[in-house]
Amino acid sequence: MIDGKVINLENIIKSILFLFAVTATLVILLIIFFLFNEGLPVLADNGLMNFILGTKWSPSKGEFGALAFILCSIIITIGALIIAVPLGVSCAIFLSEIAPKWAKNIVRPAIELLAGIPSIVYGLFALMVIVRLIKITFALPTGETLLAGSIVLAIMILPIIISISQDSLETVPREYKEGSLALGTTDWQTIRGVLLPSAMPGVVAGTILGMGRAIGETMAVVLVMGNVEMIPKSILKPGEALTSTILLEMGEAIVGSMHYSALFALGIVLFFIVLVLSLISNMLLMRYNTQR
Repeated sequence: MIDGKVINLENIIKSILFLFAVTATLVILLIIFFLFNEGLPVLADNGLMNFILGTKWSPSKGEFGALAFILCSIIITIGALIIAVPLGVSCAIFLSEIAPKWAKNIVRPAIELLAGIPSIVYGLFALMVIVRLIKITFALPTGETLLAGSIVLAIMILPIIISISQDSLETVPREYKEGSLALGTTDWQTIRGVLLPSAMPGVVAGTILGMGRAIGETMAVVLVMGNVEMIPKSILKPGEALTSTILLEMGEAIVGSMHYSALFALGIVLFFIVLVLSLISNMLLMRYNTQR
């Protein structure tokens, strides 16, 4: 009788978990359907390539070219990764292999606290500190530039990269490290040649999550980039990201208009950018695992 109750309980739990999984999948599919349903009219009217490669964005004239916004989003995301990945992985190595226990107990909670700070707070900090610093350092008329956007995004994704990379390094079997040291290698050689390659899948996963956070960020980017609709010629120039355009113009767009549809089309472009970047990252990860 007891065995029968246990089996019934297991079946109930499996059914509940299956229901949760199906519900999550349906929610994602509904979001994608809603996004495409609202954004496809402008793509059908103007053409996909004209929308993506167009350089003019003038809703009053019916001109919808998203190239400037796409380039700005990609540039600030790549810039953020260039800054955050080396710093994040280095910090993870320090915390997992070098730092004493008391330092870990202080730094790790501080990093987790950084992950919970609202993006608007990061934006205000960047507006008052980073933007002014860039303006003074490079003698610019304004410090609201793509560089400011990259720096604030790098700060925001650092906790994600550090936490996941550290966890990945700490899950590497200790036998790997002990065997390497027994062969006469130094601590740095062991970290570089044994521990870091073994933890690379976790590092890549942290980078992917950080990239997704960076390219989808809105509030902090709006405050520090200047929001100028132009194709960026330098990281020291203002620009406007995809998310910024959607936020700033959605309130004034008439529901059902081409302008309204164009903003949802920007969301579709953002969706595919994240999808492509994730696929590339997964391909690199699979190739790495195959070579191992």
